[in-house]
Amino acid sequence: MAEIGIGIVGGGYMGKAHAVAMAAVGAVFDTALKPRLECVCASTPRSGARYRDAYGFRRAADDWQDLVDDPAVEAVVIASPQAMHRPVAEAAFARGKPVLCEKPMGATLADARAMVDAAEASGCANMIGFNYIRTPASQYARALIAEGRIGDITWFRGEHTEDFYADPEAAASWRTDGRANGTMGDLAPHMINGARALVGPITEVMARIETVHADRNGVPVTNDDQAQMMCRFENGAMGHLFFSRIATGKKMGYAYEIHGTKGSIPFDQEDQNALWLYTADGPEAERGFRKLLTGPAHPDYEPFCQGPGHGTGYQDQIIIEAKDFLTAIATGEPVWPTFREGLAVHRVIAAAWASHETTQWHRIDEF
Repeated sequence: MAEIGIGIVGGGYMGKAHAVAMAAVGAVFDTALKPRLECVCASTPRSGARYRDAYGFRRAADDWQDLVDDPAVEAVVIASPQAMHRPVAEAAFARGKPVLCEKPMGATLADARAMVDAAEASGCANMIGFNYIRTPASQYARALIAEGRIGDITWFRGEHTEDFYADPEAAASWRTDGRANGTMGDLAPHMINGARALVGPITEVMARIETVHADRNGVPVTNDDQAQMMCRFENGAMGHLFFSRIATGKKMGYAYEIHGTKGSIPFDQEDQNALWLYTADGPEAERGFRKLLTGPAHPDYEPFCQGPGHGTGYQDQIIIEAKDFLTAIATGEPVWPTFREGLAVHRVIAAAWASHETTQWHRIDEF
C-alpha cells in the first residue's frame, strides 16, 4: 500500500473530522493509498501546534501557503472558512496536488467557476465535501430511484434545518456576518446537492430568503436565517426546499420525501440508519411504508460493521468521503461529486438570490 501525504487547511470542527477520517480510512476500506497525516494549518501557529499534537500530524504550518508548498504534502483537504477556499485550491492545483474541498466551493459563484477552471486545467483529482448524501441509506435511495422502484419522480420535498441560532439571545459570530456564511451559504448547499443527486438537475427556482433575528446583542446580523424555494427539475418533477438555522428542536434536519408514480421514499438524517419505502404493489389492504434498517447489503456499510441495524454515524460519512477521494487519486478517474457538482449547486444558490431580489422565477441556466 503506497503512502500519500495529506495536508489539511483548518483544524477545527471539520479539520478534526477529516484528520480522523484520513487516519482511519485505510483500515476501514483497505484503500490502495494509505494517508499519512503530514501537515496541518490553522488560524494561528498556536492553534496549528495544538491540532498537530492532538490529531497526530508530523508538523504544523504557520500559514496555508507553506502547507501547499511542502513537497511532502501530496494532497490537500480544505476545511477552512469559505473565503479561503479559492486561493488555497488554486495554489494546490498549480502545484499538481489533488484537492478535497469542504462545501460550499467558495464564497461566491465567481469563486466556484475559477476553482473548476483551476481543477480541470490541472487534471488533478478534485472533490467537494457533500457528506450527507453518502450515508448508506441515501446511497440506497439513489439506487432504488435509478432502478425505477418508485416509478417516475413527480415531487420532491427537502430540507436542511438546524436550531443552533434559534435562540434570539445567542451571540453574534462569524456565522452571522457576510452572505457566504448565512443559511444559503452554509446549510442550503447540502440539500440542493441532495435534491440533484436524487432527482436530477434543477432548471428553475422561485425563492424567499429572510433574516429573522436582525440584531444579536447589539451586533447587526448581515446574512440570512432561513429560506425556502419552489423548484422545477429537468425531468418535470416539482419540488420545495427549505433551509433554516433557527428551526427550534431540529438538530440535524437533513430530510427528504420523494414521490413517484409507483412509490415513495422518506428519509430523515436524525434517524440516518433507516430508510422508509412505500411501493404501490400487492393488495391495497397490505400496503404501507416499510422501515429498511441499513446493513451490509447497503452501499459502504459492511466495511464498518457486519451487523445489520447496528448503524453508521456522522464520522463514517467523512471516512466514506476520504475513501472516494483516495480512489479518485489512485485511479485517475473522477469520483462524484467533483468540483463541477459544487459549481452546479452554486448556480442554484445564485438563481435563488436573484429570485428573492426580483420576486420572479429564475432559470438556472441564466447563471
